[in-house]
Amino acid sequence: MQITRSGGWRLPSTRPAPGGASSTGSAAVNFLRERTQAAALLHHPLRLKILEAMLEPDSATGVARRMKLPRQTVNYHVRELARVRLLARAGRRKRRHLFEQCYVATARGYVLSPEMLGALAVDPAKVADTFSANYLLGMASKMQSELARSVEVASEAGKRLATLSINTELRFTSAEQRAAFTQELQRAIVEVVGRHSSPFANVDGTAADGRPFRLVVGCYPISPAKEQIPRPQLKEE
Repeated sequence: MQITRSGGWRLPSTRPAPGGASSTGSAAVNFLRERTQAAALLHHPLRLKILEAMLEPDSATGVARRMKLPRQTVNYHVRELARVRLLARAGRRKRRHLFEQCYVATARGYVLSPEMLGALAVDPAKVADTFSANYLLGMASKMQSELARSVEVASEAGKRLATLSINTELRFTSAEQRAAFTQELQRAIVEVVGRHSSPFANVDGTAADGRPFRLVVGCYPISPAKEQIPRPQLKEE
């Protein structure tokens, strides 16, 4: 079981802080909330490869050399990625008698915010079956949007965001075992929330003190990776 905490729940750790800067100065994760950024990134499949190639500082010429592509082609895509702030200037280096402008990706990884879909984004409130995979996908989308906004607000205020995540894998051999686990987990969560959570409103109806948090617990089957799916053996004649 993997448990990570930050902000007010922070534990001593040697791992990079979520949303923090890497050794190259890039953020760990960048939430893309602007449609212009997503459009620029997905406009051409080559741009994803260029952005990946620039996780470490390099020039357009250097990337073109590594990818064995025309320098003019790579330079065009680099300028477009820099224009929408997916690449940042990372100094200049001298090569022979010329100076090359270097760039680096603004993050080590990127997340496309569901907010860019507008009314087409999945809304869990519109999914009738709360036990369905569609509802869980809706909750994941809602978490992504809310967390992106919270990260942005905390960053603007210069504060760390208090987060908690629990990640583990289970294995069930029967529906009865899965049902027993569900009931026991529900009881445990209700008990812990009731014991530690404060009211959202005062007796007079006014908002209570404190900061609201959202706790989401989901469980779903893990599909094997394509390379792990066994292929049927051909019988020799």
